[in-house]
Amino acid sequence: MQDCYAKLKNINAKLAKECDKLTFNKNITVYNPLDYAIKPHNLYLKMAASSPKKVIFLGMNPGPWGMAQTGVPFGEIEAVRDWLGIEAHVKKPEREHPKRPILGFKCKRSEVSGRRLWGLFKEQFGRAEDFFKEHYVANYCPLVFMEEGGANITPDKLPKKDTELLYKICDYALAETIDLLKPDWLIGIGGFAYKKIRHVEKTGLCKTKFSVTQILHPSPASPKANKGWDREVKKALLELGIWR
Repeated sequence: MQDCYAKLKNINAKLAKECDKLTFNKNITVYNPLDYAIKPHNLYLKMAASSPKKVIFLGMNPGPWGMAQTGVPFGEIEAVRDWLGIEAHVKKPEREHPKRPILGFKCKRSEVSGRRLWGLFKEQFGRAEDFFKEHYVANYCPLVFMEEGGANITPDKLPKKDTELLYKICDYALAETIDLLKPDWLIGIGGFAYKKIRHVEKTGLCKTKFSVTQILHPSPASPKANKGWDREVKKALLELGIWR
């Protein structure tokens, strides 16, 4: 079990190192939580990824008030601290945007997507340790991107020249994670993550065979997600037999 955690830790350390070598438009500020929030991130890995999984939920990249602050995918502060029981020191990124400060667990903002996602898991499983017996949550890309004014930029909105190598690095890290955790199901949280899972599957980067599905992203930017997101997702997972 410890070996699984150590291997995933190495996969993510390699991903972080390779992402740090990339260059982007000088007007874009980039955060890598796998560098400055590595302490809570590794605590998350130790809790969540110490054994193979039945299901991997995959998101796009860190949100500015979630993983960017806590190092945990979809890491809304209260969910991470109070349900996962994780809290640790978070450093500052080398280049910090004045409108998007990294305050770690002192951040007062709440990431709605993370609150909804972890809230659903809490409702379904009760205890975090029971959820992690068969489930793992990850992001395809570990980086946060911001415009000059501080607005968040999702990876799919970056110029192609900035994503070609980035996607290649992330594809390999995802494939290695899949082969390590050997899930029966990969669930894309939103269309971008779903497409990336399909790409890794189609190109044969990983040896593990798995089923794939997509759930609605819990972002408040989606009108559908603001109308019973948790009920819709739970219904879909029950109908597929992923949950019982």
